[in-house]
This record gives sequence, structure tokens and C-alpha cells, in this order.
Amino acid sequence: MKGALLVAGTTSDAGKSVVVAGLCRALARRGVKVAPFKAQNMSNNSVVTLDGGEIGRAQALQAAACGLEPSVRFNPVLLKPGSDRRSQLVVRGKAVGTVGARDYFRHRQRLREIVAAELESLRSEFDVVICEGAGSPAEINLRDTDLANMGLAQASELPVLVVGDIDRGGVLAHLFGTLAVLEPEDQRLISGFVINKFRGDVELLRPGLDQLTELTGRPTLGVLPFSADLWIDAEDSLGAVADAAVGRSAPPVGAEWLTVAAVRLPRVSNSTDIEALACEPGVSVRWVAEPSRLADADLVVLPGSKATVSDLEWLRRSGIAKVLRERAAIGRPILGICGGYQMLGKHITDRVESDAGVVNGLGLLDLEVEFDAAKVLRQVTGVGVGRAATEGIPVSGYEIHHGRVTHSGDPAWLEVDGAEEGSVRRAVWGTHLHGLLESDDFRRAWLRTVADRAGRFDYLVAEHVSVADVRSAQLDLLADLVDDHLDMARVEELITSGAPADLPVLGARLRTPVPGGTPT
Repeated sequence: MKGALLVAGTTSDAGKSVVVAGLCRALARRGVKVAPFKAQNMSNNSVVTLDGGEIGRAQALQAAACGLEPSVRFNPVLLKPGSDRRSQLVVRGKAVGTVGARDYFRHRQRLREIVAAELESLRSEFDVVICEGAGSPAEINLRDTDLANMGLAQASELPVLVVGDIDRGGVLAHLFGTLAVLEPEDQRLISGFVINKFRGDVELLRPGLDQLTELTGRPTLGVLPFSADLWIDAEDSLGAVADAAVGRSAPPVGAEWLTVAAVRLPRVSNSTDIEALACEPGVSVRWVAEPSRLADADLVVLPGSKATVSDLEWLRRSGIAKVLRERAAIGRPILGICGGYQMLGKHITDRVESDAGVVNGLGLLDLEVEFDAAKVLRQVTGVGVGRAATEGIPVSGYEIHHGRVTHSGDPAWLEVDGAEEGSVRRAVWGTHLHGLLESDDFRRAWLRTVADRAGRFDYLVAEHVSVADVRSAQLDLLADLVDDHLDMARVEELITSGAPADLPVLGARLRTPVPGGTPT
């Protein structure tokens, strides 16, 4: 098998990322040498690659589905939103500046060349490349600058599958409309549809699928069922949702549960850090965005942020900062990761991200942080330190941050690459390390300490949970869904042969103006 395919979506969060991961895993299990590719991603969930670059978390997950280490080749352009109007531009893993929608246009030709070269290189090295679109190809106002949807498909002659989420409602209209608004040269590459998150009897949907085929000339190549066992968060699927559960926690080993409240910051980044906690039996994890939801939590987690100073101010406005100070005063556990760690300190000096200068932190740690224009991007290994249950236990993780610790008067929590890292004060912990809690032995020992501090003496830590194994099982579940519910024979034919030559063009008359400016 040799070729490539683009998976587009009717909307953001339609299921593109998980369908690509499922296809990658299904093909890899067949012995196909396969790689993922997303030309341009917009996400604050990112990971550090072995070569010290930065890519979207979804592409790292898709790489794992293929049995590969993450690489900047799989996501050459990454936009990390810091506000509603400005994003950090990351090219081939390195931040090159901050852009808005208008000035981003100036970069498009250079980025097109980079994207084309990376995809060509991957196609020469791998049997199959499964590409993921961005947002929706129906965003026709952005077509001229498109790098990741039909612009990529046309440049590389990629057949395109369009995924729609039936859970949102109106999926048949979404699929039809996505095709109909495209120009003829783009339509000729749309080769089929996939419906995601279906609940119920698929035979009740069948007449609608048949009519969709009659109207468009394209088949629906699969209906993926909703699976309660699938909770993997491949992208920024949090959206504006708060008070949402994370994962599918198994019952506790002992007599008590541990409850975790993860604060849903407006510009949260690397939200997947808390997945490791959700893997543990008896640990219930929820995203929360208002202070009353923290009251009964045994542990509160402040995750990373792409807009640390702005999100710190939001903590104060929301009342969550006051609750955190009250918790710290009585010794109730709090964990800060990366931006969340920086917020726990005394002061943040930021003339890089927000240009706010010196800003007061929450003061829960004796910590001073100053932002530097150069971003720290590295994978690290180390051990727990201090007189604690985690002392001497190996850890690994990765760092993505502009903030440098200029002073820490609290004991270190970790030693990584020969240097002290993180801080501990009573029941407040902080670290710059993303992925730290995926170190299974360290996580278990630390959770035992958290349970004791929270008074959950009958909470017992499971001794068998491996986060890597849980993620691998999730990828296998995705591949099983793809194998069982997609017409893989036809998908493989598209990969090897490209889009069929006889696909009809729709909707030309919809784009023809009539007097008065109303489309017919």
C-alpha cells in the first residue's frame, strides 16, 4: 500500500483527530509503515519532541498510534492562542513570533512551502501518510490562505474524507453543506463521509445516508458509534465546557475516593496533564470554573496557561484565588503545573507574553519568576527529592515555558538533569514539568501523600496502573472502532488510487448571484 489521505471535518471537534489516530493504529497493526500529518494546528495542548521542538498534542498521540516518537515533521505549523486576536506562531517546532489573523497572511507563501516540503518528505519515507485537516474546509472566507484543508489536498492531490459529529445534531446538512459551498476543483477531491458518535440503531439512519449519497454522489464509508469507554482527549475538546468529568474512573481499591478539581483557566494549556490522575482507580477528576466547585475537592490542580498573567487575574475575579489561599492556610492539597506553578509564587515579571511588568502572584510559594523571550523546550529525566514519599523515585517529563525561576525559598520537589526543580510548601506543590504524573511510581507515592493530607486514610493506591498502557489501550479501542465500523477496503482504495474521477460537482447555482444579491 502506498499513498495518502486527508481527514477533514464539518466543524472543529467533529472527530478528525481521533479518526486519524484510529486509522493510523489500524494500518500500523496491519504492518503498514504509516505516519500522521497536520500541516497547521491551532492548540495550546503541545508536547516536546526528541529534537527539542514543539508540536500539537494530537499529533504526538497519532505518532504513538503509528509506533513513532513525536517529531516536528508531523505538525510543521502550530498556532498557540494567547488571546482572542493573537497567537504564538511555531514553525518546525520553534516559536518565531506572535501573529494576528491579518498579519498571518504575510507568512502564507513561506508556510505553504514548508508544509509541502514536509509532506513530500514523509510520503517518500512512509508507505502511507494520514493527514488531518484544521477546523472545517467550509470556511470559504479563509480558502485563499488555507494550508491544512483543501489547499493542502489540491497541492498534493489528496482524497478527502469529511467527518461529521452526529451528537451535535444536523449532521446530514453539515456534510451536504460542507461539500456544496466548495468550489468545483475542491469538490472533486471530497471522496466520502464518516459519521462520528452515533447512538442507537444505525438502520434508522440508513435512509438518510442513502439520500445523502443520492444528493452528493459520495458514499458514507462508516458510522462510528459513541463509546463510553473512549475518553482520550486528543485535542482542545474542552471548548468552553466546565464542570466536566475527565476519563472513566474505576472504583477505588480501598474504601474511599479521592476527588480532584482541575481549574479550567480561560487559556488553559496542556490540559492533558491531568489525564494521568484520571487513570487511577478511585480518583475522580473534574474540570471546574467557579469557586464553589473547589470546596469539597481533596486536591486542586492549577494547570498550564498560554496567558499566565491574564489567567491569574481571572482567578482573582472569579473568586478562585481566595479559595486557593484559604485551602493553603489549612493545609489542603494544591498542585500547580507550569503556568499554574508560576501563579502560586510571589511575583511574575512578564515583559514577553503580556508586557504587564511585575505582577503579584498568589503568594502560596516563595517563588519569583521572570519571563524570557527564549522559550524553554526540553525533555527531562530526574528523581524526587526531599524528605517525602517520592524521594528517589525516577521521573520524566517535558518543559514548555518562557518563565524562569529567579528565586525559590522553598524546598525543591524534584531534581532533573542535575538541577533542582519545583517547590513544596506544606500541602502546596509546584513544577514546570508537563507529563510528570505519567511517571507511575512517582504518581502513586505522591497520591498517597495527597490522600493523607486530605484525611482520606482509607484511600488505597492501585499498584498496577500504567498511564502508557491505558493510552495504548485507548488507541487500540479507536482502531477497533475503525476496523469494525469503517469500510476499510474502500478507505485503502482511496489511499492508493486517489479520489474517483467521476465525482459530481454540486451547488454551482448556489454561488450564482441574482439581482438584489440573494443567491438562488
